[in-house]
Amino acid sequence: MPHYFEPKENAPHAYRKIEAEFEGKNFIFLTDSHVFSREAVDFGSSLLISTMLAQEENRKLRLLDLGTGFGVVGIVLAALRPAFELVMTDVNSRALALAKKNADVLKHKKPEIILSDGLENVSGDFDLIALNPPIRAGKDTVYRLYREAAAQMTATGVLYVVIRVKQGAKSTQSELENLFMQVELLERSKGYRILRASLPK
Repeated sequence: MPHYFEPKENAPHAYRKIEAEFEGKNFIFLTDSHVFSREAVDFGSSLLISTMLAQEENRKLRLLDLGTGFGVVGIVLAALRPAFELVMTDVNSRALALAKKNADVLKHKKPEIILSDGLENVSGDFDLIALNPPIRAGKDTVYRLYREAAAQMTATGVLYVVIRVKQGAKSTQSELENLFMQVELLERSKGYRILRASLPK
């Protein structure tokens, strides 16, 4: 059975627009078939965005939206924290095409958009990484993303991960503790957890 994280360049399109609001600003996103959460911004991504906005002030830093999908997490963060330099990556070329269109809202600076399975085609280190992991891709893929994130973070970098309890929040926390000196549970809501990892080992 095909999944949203697999490329679908030739599949039939089913475009639609969805809306979301953060910090009083309304956002409109274009979605399509064969991308994650095409009907609405999923609760996990919304919780991740809200938590990061509460934690991160506007300042100059390099932000990676890892597995960006149609771009919601990175675009909202960069729109509301305009000093952030945004890089967005995904393995799904259809999702990245949507992310590029949705990023038109970022008038101040266009993000770098990279087709990549994880960080294989991505250079440089990041001060901030946001990840809503592709659980259906399997644990090996998800844990590889954690390792790659840890390997391409600055010494003061921070990784934020959203994950559901029933989809492995406990094991994810253990895995992050193997990779980072500090792992914190920042938020919990409706079966979701937001973890913040820092100080890569």
